[in-house]
Amino acid sequence: MSEQPTDNVRQFTVAEDDNGIRLDRWFKRNLPQVGFATVSRWARTGQIRVDGKRAKPEDRLATGQVLRVPPGGEEPPREPAKPKARALSPEQIAEAKDMVIRETPSAIVLNKPPGLATQGGSKTTKHVDGLLDAFVETERTPRPRLVHRLDKDTSGVLLIARTPGSAASFSKRFASRSARKVYWALVVGNPALSEGVIDAALAKQPGTGGEKMHIDEENGAAAKTRYRVVDHAGERAAWVELEPLTGRTHQLRVHMAAIGHPIVGDGKYGGPDAFLTGAVSRKMHLHARRLIITEPKAGEGSGGKLDVTAELPPHFAASMEVLGFDPGLSDASPLREETPEKTAEEKKQAARRHFKQARKEERAPRRARGTASAKGQAKPKSKPKPAAKAKPGAKPGAKPGGRKPVR
Repeated sequence: MSEQPTDNVRQFTVAEDDNGIRLDRWFKRNLPQVGFATVSRWARTGQIRVDGKRAKPEDRLATGQVLRVPPGGEEPPREPAKPKARALSPEQIAEAKDMVIRETPSAIVLNKPPGLATQGGSKTTKHVDGLLDAFVETERTPRPRLVHRLDKDTSGVLLIARTPGSAASFSKRFASRSARKVYWALVVGNPALSEGVIDAALAKQPGTGGEKMHIDEENGAAAKTRYRVVDHAGERAAWVELEPLTGRTHQLRVHMAAIGHPIVGDGKYGGPDAFLTGAVSRKMHLHARRLIITEPKAGEGSGGKLDVTAELPPHFAASMEVLGFDPGLSDASPLREETPEKTAEEKKQAARRHFKQARKEERAPRRARGTASAKGQAKPKSKPKPAAKAKPGAKPGAKPGGRKPVR
């Protein structure tokens, strides 16, 4: 945001990071001292202008547009206060930096180790979110933000957005399921079908405080997982690729347990049967191997593809070797080729666009007929019919061509 003050009004140029944001959200982010009621009043009375035109609170802004803001409000305009970076120890900073596998102008991609939570909780003090201050180099550097999560015991690719704008862009791609995520897992036994789709609705299991999910076809949320067996060690274990087509909590773990092949080390959903004897680790063997997502681009349009692969953690790699699996047999390519199903919000927007277009097409012929009618000349009035002549020899008083009058 760049400000150009004048005697009476303030002018701001919309920054790249605010591209696509709603006008009211722009005020909340950049001028938080101006309340929503004030923004609405200014917009209603035409005091807020975007490139010289009136604007509504719900209008979207674009990079480079000039926003005219009237004087006053509540307090003098100022940059929003940035939260102070959390003080981290050298060991914590090194831990955060060691997880980095790719950096771009919009993202920091980590390879999260197993055992490290993504976010904090009532009993969780060490987590990825608490280490993100390691990437705040100056006071002007925005604090990176989480845009998705991995379970504590799941390892692999974790995308971090550098700015609020890129966070919004990445979040939309995860929500619309245009982001392609492929997981590697070791499961107990060997699935009868070498590939398929598990379609089973999930819901929170009662009595667990929301900490555990279960199959619930009547009240659960739709959940789909595509899987493919890459290799198997007889009937003892199999190496599978998993691609979530939806994003439910613990989805991959519940689905694999539901078909009788729990993920190795997942005692929560597989019970005692989820552990193999011998030299195979008792840790969970679920790894976010690859992520393909479109990056946001400054200005209009979308950026290029961000394609990242995360190396296996030591316990997973050791178990692969014990079971005789060759990591070179798979490049973790996405399993689905079809366009992902639209979200509920996307369906609503498409329906609104369809209805709007239908109304527009319906009004067009009416307008055309109205215009033609206005241009055309008025129709001449019909001439009055001539009076009928009386027949020769008719008596006086008799109606022409009719009966004799009644006397």
